[in-house]
Amino acid sequence: MNKSAMPLFRLAGAFLGAATLFFIVSLIEKTGLTLPANWTYLAVIPAVLIGGLLGAMWLPTAVQRVQAKLNSLTAEQLAGVMLGAFIGLLAGALAAIPLRLLPAPLGQFVPAAIMVSLTYLGAATFAKRPHDLSEWLKSVRPQAVINDTAIVDSNGSSTGSSNGHSSEILLDTSVIIDGRITDISKTGFINSSLIVPNFVLTELQHIADSPDPIRRKRGRRGLEVLDVLQNDCPMPLEIRDMDVSEVREVDSKLVALARHTGAPIMTNDYNLNRVAGLQGVHVLNINDLANAVKAAHLPGEELVTKVIQEGREHGQGVGYLEDGTMVVVEDGLYHMNQTMHVVVTKVLQTSAGRMIFARVP
Repeated sequence: MNKSAMPLFRLAGAFLGAATLFFIVSLIEKTGLTLPANWTYLAVIPAVLIGGLLGAMWLPTAVQRVQAKLNSLTAEQLAGVMLGAFIGLLAGALAAIPLRLLPAPLGQFVPAAIMVSLTYLGAATFAKRPHDLSEWLKSVRPQAVINDTAIVDSNGSSTGSSNGHSSEILLDTSVIIDGRITDISKTGFINSSLIVPNFVLTELQHIADSPDPIRRKRGRRGLEVLDVLQNDCPMPLEIRDMDVSEVREVDSKLVALARHTGAPIMTNDYNLNRVAGLQGVHVLNINDLANAVKAAHLPGEELVTKVIQEGREHGQGVGYLEDGTMVVVEDGLYHMNQTMHVVVTKVLQTSAGRMIFARVP
């Protein structure tokens, strides 16, 4: 609270306190009790003075606490407080109509107490359930998402979309750190907006601040990739304040958000790919795209590779092509560190990558 406003709040508090105790003393007079002749000097004047002093001390402190509490609330919680207070005040006003018929002084005191109590109760209740409030508001108003996403009517049923695709793509942490998304975006093959939820950005910041030098380097690379996507790529990148309050883990938040919005997730995380697929979420896997554009190798075709390490099975050797494709060579262990011609026997394609099995001719 501004210090310059403190005297005004003290003055208002003094007036409010004095008026409150004066009202209480007036109620005592209306009870019909036999009071002494000097009642005004014995009770009214001291009550007004004490009420004014207490009000001047209490109101500024109360205003400061309320202001601090309001500043700590999120936008959803603040909206809940305002709506709850309005509903409580309305309910209190309706309840006060019959309560005014009570005999004095109850007819004056009880309605005011009920209105204050219901207003506070409504504000406190709605402040603790902002997510339920937002979900209720979404359910009572029609929502239409433009272009390709599903259209949801007022009763919450989906009417589907014309082609089953979304005009937005959610990015996860792994695909941002990977960095290939910038090259893909520059080619123009992506025609959807790229969306980074705020909790994904927060995870990137935590990785960039990690004491582990490797994690810190990966996190900073991810932040650099976001900067390139924002400034040098044709498709728009948006960082949105989106969250799923009932879920804590980042990947689970992303899957829940994708299910809610209908947008696909772009990732190169194999586990996220599997979990999202099991829940019916469309996934765009960077590794799948990279595998799709690699040159095809058919059984019987000859390749040139250098065996550089031992394979899992006995006698196997492992080499790599220029594009990073792993080549598992049967009996290749006996040709370690040699560049040699091999014949393709089988090609295994997975979301984790492409693997070629070969033998020495």
